[in-house]
Amino acid sequence: GVMIRETLDPDSVHAFACITPGNGVASQGRYDTGGASFNTNQTGIAAPHWVKLERDISGNFTVSHSTNGSAWQPVTGTTPQNIPMSSNVYIGLALTAHDPALTCEAKFSNVTITGTVSPQWANQDIGIASNDGEPLYVAVANKTGAPAVVYHDDPAAAQADTWTEWVIPLQAFADQGINLTNVTRIAIGLGTRDNMTTPGGSGKMFFDDIRLYRSRTAP
Repeated sequence: GVMIRETLDPDSVHAFACITPGNGVASQGRYDTGGASFNTNQTGIAAPHWVKLERDISGNFTVSHSTNGSAWQPVTGTTPQNIPMSSNVYIGLALTAHDPALTCEAKFSNVTITGTVSPQWANQDIGIASNDGEPLYVAVANKTGAPAVVYHDDPAAAQADTWTEWVIPLQAFADQGINLTNVTRIAIGLGTRDNMTTPGGSGKMFFDDIRLYRSRTAP
């Protein structure tokens, strides 16, 4: 459907005019940041269908729908909802499967916006948990001396959502003065290894099959 929201944060105030797979057309939104959402739906309507979301100068939002894009009527049981937002808001198209493990697809057509808006389109997942962006590194050390640290080439490696192999040539550690015949410690970390006092991001990662291989280069 069509959404207007104050920010792209998951708990932002917003207004939403949408068509659903099984519950008809709906007027949804949130009055306060972090508050509960409201929903009023009119059953018996299925896609494809026209929806419209209007905001007046007082911050009142009205959700309407139409079978032809000309004759509009409000969602049954709804009245204009006053949802305070800042003067600059996000206006766009929203789609959800209500399950981050599933993919939802929809086709939007005849999209128009009335008023002064930026011409730039952008997309973003909202409300799907993911790791914060942090550098990923491996550090190895001898019994004494500073560890040698190698960072992943992909600065977004911490946000990968599939199993990914990371091959590190041992020479990358040897070049930093590590005696590879007497390694006593190995660590995998996120963030900046030399700055352990500043709090970093949050999230969860899984590591498996940490192994030492002979060179894979054919002779």
